[in-house]
Amino acid sequence: MNLSAVRSPGFVQLHHEDRAALREELAAGLLDDRASVSPKFFYDPLGSRLFDAITELREYYPTRTEAAILAAHAPEMARTLGTGRTLVDLGAGNCAKAGRLFAALQPRRYVAVDISVEFLRQALDALQREHPTIDMVGVGLDFSSHLNLPAQAGDGPHTVFYPGSSIGNFMPDKAVDFLIQVRRESQGGNLLIGVDLAKPADVLVPAYDDSLGVTAAFNLNLLNHVNDLLGSDFQVRQWQHVALFNAEASRVEMHLQARVDTTVRWPGGERRFGAGERMHTENSYKYRRADFEAMLRDAGYGTVQCWTDAESRFAVFAAT
Repeated sequence: MNLSAVRSPGFVQLHHEDRAALREELAAGLLDDRASVSPKFFYDPLGSRLFDAITELREYYPTRTEAAILAAHAPEMARTLGTGRTLVDLGAGNCAKAGRLFAALQPRRYVAVDISVEFLRQALDALQREHPTIDMVGVGLDFSSHLNLPAQAGDGPHTVFYPGSSIGNFMPDKAVDFLIQVRRESQGGNLLIGVDLAKPADVLVPAYDDSLGVTAAFNLNLLNHVNDLLGSDFQVRQWQHVALFNAEASRVEMHLQARVDTTVRWPGGERRFGAGERMHTENSYKYRRADFEAMLRDAGYGTVQCWTDAESRFAVFAAT
């Protein structure tokens, strides 16, 4: 290996934690008629590692199903999307999914975007050692409300990779708005996105309420993160994880339910929860293939191609 060709990943920190704004957002959610906390607060360093563990669970089919689709069809995807472009990885996490596409897509630059910056830094350092000649940039960014890539992402066109069915965390109208932002940021490029498809509740719910309790720990850890940010006094043992399928909305919901009557206090506020009262922490919408294709077209994409597993549990769409 030519050591002169080895590069170190760059990092751009766009997510600057505004503690006052976060406290205001959290307090507003807790004081709402139906208390809620945004799923972005799952991802403190421990939360990121717990999510990695979730993807290894027997019940959690999306990660391995998506990986099998990508492995089986990567050459065809590369022909559809083109090669040699910048690969922008939204919600990169441990960067493993994108790394497995390098052989097919042959990116000239890899831009890994995630809110959990220290976790991302470690993952990107390891990936750079495996692929020393690819220019890599880590971007600390909360793109849940607005996607605006830095200049370090380079000129387009880009291939934007958004795996893992995370698009399901958006309300459908907000998902279309986000897809429009993605199309704009691709600078005339394209999108490769993973989408969990609609299926029976007896398959969906165990994926969010596994027998080992890892997803429960992931959900409950949110309370520790809220305590750190808000200065609240949630007692984790007073709460339990709840996952259910809302058939009318075609979404899995995650909640935290109070085991006993409890009052949660923080500087400047408090909220009483009765036993059995729930706090909403996540939605995960499940789509029919035709409905998601329509969303992509509503967002301004033209050609749409789709690959699924044999049981049509999961889909990967390429939109150009």
